[in-house]
Amino acid sequence: MNGIILAELVLYCLVIAALGYRYGRREMSHSDFLLGGKKLPGWALAFSERATGESAWLLLGYTGFVFASGLSAIWVAVGIVIGIVCAWLFLADRFRQEAERHGALTLPGYLAKRFGAHGRTILWLSTVLIFSFMMFYFSAQIAGAGKTLFAVFHIDPKLGMVISVAIVIILSYTGGFVSVVWTDMIQSVLMLATLVILPIVALVEIYSGGLSISAALHQAKPGLDSWTGGAAGFALGLLLFNNFAWFFGYLGGQPQLSVRFMALKDTREAKTAKTVAIIWTLLAYGGAFLMGLAALALYQNQSFADVETVLPHMALDLLPPWLAGVLLSGILAAIVTTADSQLLVITSSISEDIVRRSLRLCLSERQLVALSRAVVVIAGLLGLVLAMTSETLVYFIVSWAWAGIGCTLSPVILLSFFWKRYSGIGAIATIVAGFVSTVIWISSPLEAIISSRFTTFAIALIAGVLFSLLFPDRQQAR
Repeated sequence: MNGIILAELVLYCLVIAALGYRYGRREMSHSDFLLGGKKLPGWALAFSERATGESAWLLLGYTGFVFASGLSAIWVAVGIVIGIVCAWLFLADRFRQEAERHGALTLPGYLAKRFGAHGRTILWLSTVLIFSFMMFYFSAQIAGAGKTLFAVFHIDPKLGMVISVAIVIILSYTGGFVSVVWTDMIQSVLMLATLVILPIVALVEIYSGGLSISAALHQAKPGLDSWTGGAAGFALGLLLFNNFAWFFGYLGGQPQLSVRFMALKDTREAKTAKTVAIIWTLLAYGGAFLMGLAALALYQNQSFADVETVLPHMALDLLPPWLAGVLLSGILAAIVTTADSQLLVITSSISEDIVRRSLRLCLSERQLVALSRAVVVIAGLLGLVLAMTSETLVYFIVSWAWAGIGCTLSPVILLSFFWKRYSGIGAIATIVAGFVSTVIWISSPLEAIISSRFTTFAIALIAGVLFSLLFPDRQQAR
């Protein structure tokens, strides 16, 4: 059985690597390497953005979270789905317009151009913020790959991490953004198939075996059969709010997602992308939630050393080897799609935002592409080291990075798009306040009370508004 699955995973890796090589053969500019030259269709960018946004977090982290938390885990999905829908409906086309207006290839690049006189400071601050947290985010994906390969093949997790990093580096190194988007599109379909097919098979198995999800929830630990987790009053409000708080990170502040918006060709392609992305999201999160609940019924008398390996166990137990291999490739696909995009964000932060924009080094297009590829390799290896030395669960690493990047930069984006009085000093204050508050909040007992995913957003937003009013830009002051 493992031989068949292993053969399919090897085939998957070879196909993805071959596609990356195919797109990497042609000559490309630095703009092509980082943003695809605005030549990609909207539907492909939508598939890529969704695969990038979900990663091992959805297939491993969230399914395990539902298995451990029960019905109350629905509020995480509700917050995320609303955030994704809002981003595509209200921000995607605005990102495209602003990127064209300012000639920006990256999120920090847009902010630097938007705030002129304070641009270089904002460029450095946003780049340091992105690099710092994105490295942990990237390492979480690699750790997820190690877990998957260990659960399926009992391969040493560190060896699994090495294999995954190698695939990610090959994809990012060869074809840059174009290669990543097209391989993401294929992998996004594979992820969606996993999240739709496996829950259906699990529900059929539960029905035919005379099992019951509701009975399993009732027999499990207290609170799992309650939509409120058994909490009431103030504790209920905190539970619902903390789970819902993932919403704030989707409002434009995740550079690996917003770069897909910036790459949209025109309004027509943006409309197509919105439809594809929203449908994908509803199917994927509905499937992941059902999968976690189904696992409670199937494994009610069993325990897992790591609940984030529930999905691989279900695939191996319920499916024939050939289909299990295909769907388990979906987990590796989820990891690769996010990791290669994160690696490109880290790369663009160094080559475009620091070397080209801030240091203003005069490099040719070929030299910039070569520099970007070198950063891909170095950052990939650094992420591997972090993954091997971290014992934190995928869910919580991503939660931490989500607050640090998304919930810090989302207020910057919202204010820069929709408030004319937002100033350069205000943008600086937003980034500094978000960065500092995330680190302090997560390091304190306060994180157990109210999630930093909200407090970071709120503190950064308040700081941006306050400092913009106190220190308006000169043209505003006049």
